[in-house]
Amino acid sequence: MSQSSPSHPSPNDPYAPFRIRDYRLLMATVFMLAFVYLAQGVAIGWDLYERTGSALALGMVGLLQFAPVILLFLPAGQLADRHDRRSMMALSLLVWIAGSASMTLGSLWSADGGALWIYIGAAINSAAMTLNRPARDSVLPRIVPAELLAKATSWNASLYQIAAVLGPAVAGGLIALTHSATTVYALNALCGVASLLCVLAMRPLPEDPSRRSLAWGEMFGGLRHVWQTKIILGLMIADLFAVLLGGATALLPVFAKDILQVGAGGLGWLSAAPAVGAALAAAVQSHLPPQQRPGVVFFLAVAMFGAATAAFGLSTSYWLSFLLLVIIGASDIVAVVIRHTVIQLYTPDELRGRVSSVARVFVSSSNELGAFESGLLASFTTPVFTVVFGGLATISVVIACWRAFPEARNMPPLDKSLGKS
Repeated sequence: MSQSSPSHPSPNDPYAPFRIRDYRLLMATVFMLAFVYLAQGVAIGWDLYERTGSALALGMVGLLQFAPVILLFLPAGQLADRHDRRSMMALSLLVWIAGSASMTLGSLWSADGGALWIYIGAAINSAAMTLNRPARDSVLPRIVPAELLAKATSWNASLYQIAAVLGPAVAGGLIALTHSATTVYALNALCGVASLLCVLAMRPLPEDPSRRSLAWGEMFGGLRHVWQTKIILGLMIADLFAVLLGGATALLPVFAKDILQVGAGGLGWLSAAPAVGAALAAAVQSHLPPQQRPGVVFFLAVAMFGAATAAFGLSTSYWLSFLLLVIIGASDIVAVVIRHTVIQLYTPDELRGRVSSVARVFVSSSNELGAFESGLLASFTTPVFTVVFGGLATISVVIACWRAFPEARNMPPLDKSLGKS
């Protein structure tokens, strides 16, 4: 059961979720964590390359950040379902603060070289996020009434995309101002403390005592639920392969330099374009009533993602490419909001941590492997072929999933899906 506000916000109010105190605290935490995680990515990349001059070093830190996701996603989901989710969020933030503090101190102590502490801190913070996300995702349906969940998810996505623009920009500005990544690492630690205070200020959630006796053999319960719930499985497979195949953003530096010839400044705007589109689309979704045909809208959004990706690969105009990237970001977030809302509505509360963890690793693996796939295919063919092929392949996946998962295609309106879990 969702914990609704005493004032019973109206589902017709686009800002209804923000009338709920704990939702505001949760969104402040979501925004700050997205901000610092994306700022950290810029800082680590710049710092490592300055210290080592090695592209391989950048690949290694990516691998070390991905390793905790693979190792911990099942235990993280189990912990979120077995223990108080608010406490799990607090614990993960303590880990984040420790990782950011270690990078701050390491940066000060080894200003002239040495990068081991960057690898260690990055791995610690990746572990912290892996522990945080399933607890954070599964808390949302407990503090927001089910009829407001779609709007709350849209605002969540919108705030994340704003952070996706601001985080890298602020990190780049601080590095340019101080000629050091130390200030970014320190800011990350401070934001971690602020996020921890927000979590501790949230009201304790009613707890089901039976969850504490949850056997560790049930760690795979989330995977089983996803496999058996065809609506969720269909959406996750379509989204997974869309991101895996439609990796236009991974090749943006090549397009900016060699095809569009706009340099580093143009690359910055191209990199921000998907986040701009996603933020705008998420804000619009928050003002709309619940989707009446969410399955159809989802598959159309993913198909649009593929079509815009293929068109981007063929474009030689900077402004057309920018517009297509905005469309890519907008269509992606429409699909993401529907998928996330459906996962929460069609999952029992006692499984939400484990299912959210499975969904998160789907996203993480598809992003990482998608970038690898795009780079590998482009090295054997051309960047244009890679992006166009990926966009057309995404449309083919949508058609296949449309036929293979009629349950997902014909799912009821989101406001009629209440109680399915």
